[in-house]
Amino acid sequence: MTTNTALIRPFRVAISDQEIADLKQRLARTRWPHAETVDDWSQGVRLDSARALIDHWAQQYDWRRFERELNAYPQFVTEIDGVDIHFIHVRSQNLGALPLVLTHGWPGSNADYLKVIGPLTDPVAFGGDAADSFDVVIPSMPGFGFSGKPSETGWSVERTARAWAELMRRLGYDRWAAQGGDWGGMVTLTLGAMEPDGLVGIHVHSAYAFPARPPENPTPEEQAALQGLARYAGELGGSNHIQATKPETVGIALADSPAGQAAWIYEKYQSKTDNHGRAEDAISTNDMLDQISLAWFTNTAASSGRVYWENRTVGATGPAVELPVAVTLFPRDLPRPTRGWVERAYPNLVYCNEADRGGHFAALEQPRTLIDDVRAGLRALRPKK
Repeated sequence: MTTNTALIRPFRVAISDQEIADLKQRLARTRWPHAETVDDWSQGVRLDSARALIDHWAQQYDWRRFERELNAYPQFVTEIDGVDIHFIHVRSQNLGALPLVLTHGWPGSNADYLKVIGPLTDPVAFGGDAADSFDVVIPSMPGFGFSGKPSETGWSVERTARAWAELMRRLGYDRWAAQGGDWGGMVTLTLGAMEPDGLVGIHVHSAYAFPARPPENPTPEEQAALQGLARYAGELGGSNHIQATKPETVGIALADSPAGQAAWIYEKYQSKTDNHGRAEDAISTNDMLDQISLAWFTNTAASSGRVYWENRTVGATGPAVELPVAVTLFPRDLPRPTRGWVERAYPNLVYCNEADRGGHFAALEQPRTLIDDVRAGLRALRPKK
């Protein structure tokens, strides 16, 4: 394995004190709207919940703590197809580790996966088996996090998948797997359909396996899945629709208002996690603010939102994949296909688990389940001893 180091530059997160002070000043000047006229989240983020989140951000949240966590891992940048790609790259110390590229979705970045790095690269230290070791490569998609912001159109999931294949080639890997959820799941499925050199199989926790035509007489399980898809596209699809049509318009507002950026992301955590009424039931306040702060400091509201505009013709029926596919279905994920649809969509399905708990943001909500399923789902792809 030979890494092309000439094209890869080390990277370290370093947000200035001035940027942090500016954030706090902006938060202190937040102009709040009038409260909602309903007693639920049907009109969006509730004012009292937003105030509590912003107060925590302004008074208690410690960005430097998160910055240290990020900088504890080796980070790099490499230019691919005209855009700088930021990625975390941690090699396992165990022989036979399987290289794995993990891809996040929106809203997020490669920091979504911080909780899984240790157990995947050093399973023994976390009660696992050295035979389940991975080298992990965790890029941020173009326009997200510390990756560059594209200055031209065309960054579809197909183009991103090709960039990931080039990244793995550039790192010297000739045999590797891929994993992802949300838009990262679509990138991962697209990689599986492309079958680039070296890719041996994939795991997704967002299975875009809805049938092209709904069944004429759906079972109760299928009817529930179709209703979930309709809810995802309907009442929960406001941000998706705006970003698929006018991402720059809302991007201007979010780039100027940290409270607006926080509310934009907070609503997604509220509506798509396995919670008991509050997003904080599923993801800690600090974990949410880590992601919100990263989006703010990198000024990526518009550039990340364009993933919907670039892929506005992509639906819930993913590409055909002949390579081995492993799937985890989380009960509160949206949209969530049935197990039967997954089994029909992927002819080489090697693993499918229906988790007991969890929603759309698996790496943040249920990292332990995700770790276990990535290990189990990709175990069959390792060379036989």
